[in-house]
Amino acid sequence: MSYYTGIDVSLEVSHFCVVDAGGVIVKEARVASEPEAILAWFAGLGLDMEAIGLEAGPLSQWLYAAMTEAELPAVLLETRQVRDAFRSMPVKTDRKDARGIAQLMRLGWYRQVHCKSQGAQENRTLLAGRKMLQSRYIDIEMCLRGLLRGYGLKVGPTKPKTFDARVRELTASVPGLIETIDALLKARAALVEQFRRLDGIVNRKAKQDERAQLLMTIPGVGALISMTYVSAIDDPTRFRSSRTVGAHLGLTQRKYQSGETDVTGRISKCGDQEVRTALYEAANIILTRPVKGSQLKSWAAKVACRAGMKKAKVALARKLAVVMHRMLSDGTCFDPKLAAA
Repeated sequence: MSYYTGIDVSLEVSHFCVVDAGGVIVKEARVASEPEAILAWFAGLGLDMEAIGLEAGPLSQWLYAAMTEAELPAVLLETRQVRDAFRSMPVKTDRKDARGIAQLMRLGWYRQVHCKSQGAQENRTLLAGRKMLQSRYIDIEMCLRGLLRGYGLKVGPTKPKTFDARVRELTASVPGLIETIDALLKARAALVEQFRRLDGIVNRKAKQDERAQLLMTIPGVGALISMTYVSAIDDPTRFRSSRTVGAHLGLTQRKYQSGETDVTGRISKCGDQEVRTALYEAANIILTRPVKGSQLKSWAAKVACRAGMKKAKVALARKLAVVMHRMLSDGTCFDPKLAAA
């Protein structure tokens, strides 16, 4: 007989539920959220597992990798679909969630999520760290501007290299502020230094990555955008068609049709927000800055005339997602004639 397991993953302890082909609960347990403990539990169970399901998440990918390496039939489940399936449950507990996941595995009513490779995860961590440092030093800059405004001191327009000197110049006449402002400026300087360090690593990795180099042949696509896209897609072969990538990244419109009601809404915004943002930034660069020989810009400009600039940028971002996937699949450089078709 075949058996199915649902795992509700938590930081310290995960809940397990095993059901048979008829949906009858065979075994329930609480197991430490460690690969060694989980593998030992399945080894002691002695049952022929058909499928083991766990929701996608930061900890789930680590546990999934260990289980697949041990040749267990683990499956990462799309979180949104699992959440929707459990929405009607009046009582939510970890134990009930594990039971529900086990039943989903038995019925086959789930959507599998791709588990990123080690390299892709490392690149994602690098990009997330870079973004966090950038966000924090900008927060300090905005904080300083707000604090000084209370004393009638206006920083005004500055460049990254002149911000420090401008703030010190303004506060020199207010002795009571010097120590506080000095501490904040030193914290900002440390964050900027580490941000530039990680930014340099991103640029260096982009030069060493053949896939990123391919994508950088597109006008308006630089190291940051190409590395963001490559780390998100990871394995291009997991998509049956390049045209499905736009929907996967949340760049296609929502659709609701029932009876006489037929509504086409805004883009779904599901999937990876960082990639969606990067593609939108690339589209913005192509549309608003001088880009030589870009037929993509001409195509998007026609869309802008019909539907407005904002929708044109979204449409161009969606087209870029499709074109970039095709380039990764074929291993070819950017062809402006084919891209604008």
